[in-house]
Order: sequence, then structure tokens, then C-alpha cells
Amino acid sequence: MSIFSNDDERFMRAALTEAGAALDNGEVPVGAVIVSKGRIIAKGHNMTEQLHDPTAHAEMIAITAATEALGSRYLEDCTLYVTLEPCPMCAAALNWAQLTRLVFGASDPKRGYTLFSPSLLHPRTEVLSGVLAQECSTLVSDYFKEKRK
Repeated sequence: MSIFSNDDERFMRAALTEAGAALDNGEVPVGAVIVSKGRIIAKGHNMTEQLHDPTAHAEMIAITAATEALGSRYLEDCTLYVTLEPCPMCAAALNWAQLTRLVFGASDPKRGYTLFSPSLLHPRTEVLSGVLAQECSTLVSDYFKEKRK
């Protein structure tokens, strides 16, 4: 039995679908969705290669889409589901957006925001980690194994 809610797993699966889209496009397979009032309002996946933009991370794409959908620069009462722990850049952007809740799958011990400063997020942002962690981690590790062949 899972310790995570059905909704957390369902929305993380949607983020995994986005990660698959990144993989299909030759990108590092990271996906994100933003949920408000029980429904997905924004999706994103890594697009750094496609857009030639080092800031085009899944979270940044999703943040832009969500703020547009809400007509606000704030993500109040929103949850971001992302397959990999956000980097410091994305965590800082989530702080500025005042995200209510962050849920991530796999930890990123080399580049994740918690390695540098857990305080990068807004002080009121709730964090839940480890949702479908094995699936999220395997997707990224398999990608890099294949790249190194």
C-alpha cells in the first residue's frame, strides 16, 4: 500500500507522461504539471535543446503556462508535480510565484535545490518528495546510461 494519496500518484503519472514527451524529443526526461482545484492547468517538459535555452526546464515551462491560465503571477492554491527535484533556478522561480505545494518524484543529489539551500522555496510552500520515486529515477538514469554508450 502506498503512503501517497491517489491524487498525488495520478498527477505524478501525468508528469511522467510529460517526461516521456521530453525523452521522445531527445531532452533530459523531466516532466511537470501544475494542478489547481483538482485539475491540471499547465504542463511542461524539458525543452532546453529544442529551444536552445538553458532556462527551458519543465518547471519553468509549466510555471509560464500556469500563470497565463490563472491570469496571475502567483501560483496560490496550486501544486507542482515534477518528476525530478527542482534545481536552484526553478526553486527560486517557484518562490517568486509563491507556489503553495511542491511534489517531486526523484531526488537530485547532484543539482537539486536542497543540496544548495532548502530555503530557496517560499516559506509557506509545502514539500512532498518520493512520489513514484523509482519510476522517476529510472527514467532519468536510463537516459544518461544510454547517452554514455
